[in-house]
Amino acid sequence: MNTRQSTATIAHWIHGKPNRGQSTRLAPVYNPALGAVASEVVLADASDVDLAVQAAHRAFAPWAETSPLRRARVMFKFKELIEKHHDDLAACITREHGKVFSDAKGEVVRGLEVVEFACGAPHLLKTSHTDNVGGGIDNWHLRQPLGVCAGITPFNFPFMVPLWMIPIALVTGNSFVLKPSERDPSASLMIADLLQQAGLPDGVFNVVQGDKTAVDALLQHPLVEAISFVGSTPIAQYIHQEASAHNKRVQALGGAKNHLVVMPDANLEQAVDALIGAAYGSAGERCMAISVAVAVGDIADRLVAALATRAKALVVKDGMESDAEMGPLVTAQHRAKVEGYVAQGVAEGAKLIVDGRGIRVASREDGFFLGGCLFDQVTEPMRIYQEEIFGPVLCVVRVKDFTQALELVNRHEFGNGVSIYTSDGGIAREFSRRVQVGMVGVNVPIPVPMAWQSFGGWKRSLFGDHHAYGEEGIRFYTRYKSIMQRWPESIGKGAEFVMPTMK
Repeated sequence: MNTRQSTATIAHWIHGKPNRGQSTRLAPVYNPALGAVASEVVLADASDVDLAVQAAHRAFAPWAETSPLRRARVMFKFKELIEKHHDDLAACITREHGKVFSDAKGEVVRGLEVVEFACGAPHLLKTSHTDNVGGGIDNWHLRQPLGVCAGITPFNFPFMVPLWMIPIALVTGNSFVLKPSERDPSASLMIADLLQQAGLPDGVFNVVQGDKTAVDALLQHPLVEAISFVGSTPIAQYIHQEASAHNKRVQALGGAKNHLVVMPDANLEQAVDALIGAAYGSAGERCMAISVAVAVGDIADRLVAALATRAKALVVKDGMESDAEMGPLVTAQHRAKVEGYVAQGVAEGAKLIVDGRGIRVASREDGFFLGGCLFDQVTEPMRIYQEEIFGPVLCVVRVKDFTQALELVNRHEFGNGVSIYTSDGGIAREFSRRVQVGMVGVNVPIPVPMAWQSFGGWKRSLFGDHHAYGEEGIRFYTRYKSIMQRWPESIGKGAEFVMPTMK
């Protein structure tokens, strides 16, 4: 694979090849387990973004005219290449993000599933047809591509989240410009290389590396028709406002504060397993991570005790180690931010049961490691409850009963994901129907929908009308057109000055 990992500088990918661009700005890319700079990434300026968008614009028309079947065949080949390079992709993710290798392999699988869904393009783009709606007129519909689409993706899933967007945008006939996170950019070039090997024409897919300068250039570019974004809520709101102001279609997925409600009748061992994996997996750097355990009634003391034992025993080390359960955070700055939240929680009066600060990993002393942190006696006004921490910090909130638990979840400004652990089917049904959250798990800690469904939250976890991937993705990346057609046997009936009706 042409991954560009042997060079010191990670560049853009424009019109089928690496491109250094005009910008002289660079940013460091770290190996977070070592705490050392591994490479540098170019940060695009507006001229670099324009070069990529122009390449995508030129490639759009012939690609849009390519049959859905031929587009699907590119995806089939792309799928085959991802499977062939599964471990290479996972190792790249672990090297720049820090998550453990087994988790990175799982990320590749979840991205691959969207590619598999996109392979069904000929079926997915079928629409309706009605014969003879009246007066010899037939009515049918088309789904047509938008043009140049752009994706702005986060550091925590450098492979999976871009593949929420790219396969569906491409099989529906659009061209695409990806702006990945500058913290772990190499996966984007691996995607570009594999798409080229799969037979995608040059210019249909492009990558611009960069920061806010590149984002703003995409938001303002007149040839960009649609923007997809995944990241924090403040940025999601900004993306939605700016893209809308420039008359672009936009989907912007924001932040989360996901709760897991543990009812008194829950299987305690299962609930603890769920919380440990969902709170500390990927060092908590997931928008679907569980960051609040809602302990209902008399299960609270037993739950906290079991969580404390497990949190203290977490195996924290380099993610490439086979027995690692949790790797480092992505950067030193992000670790400092998370540690600041821990200090804030202590200052606010929460009880810090397990303190993961100060952990040192043998032979990786400079890595950006933070052990699992566990708070008890967290209350609703505290910042550690209200705000998204995005790190290995689990807060336990105690409530009296189911009603209080439901009301607590529904009051929060975020509504991304939620879960309940219970043995009572009636409680599970009531919770699922009444909770104001987009993705709900019943005895499932991380309820991420499959590729043929759609991913998205409620409230301030989503800006825009469309969820990601699945059928919602097909709708987002296409325009719906209605066509009414008649072939009259004779002409000359004269002008009609009334609204046509079907008689």
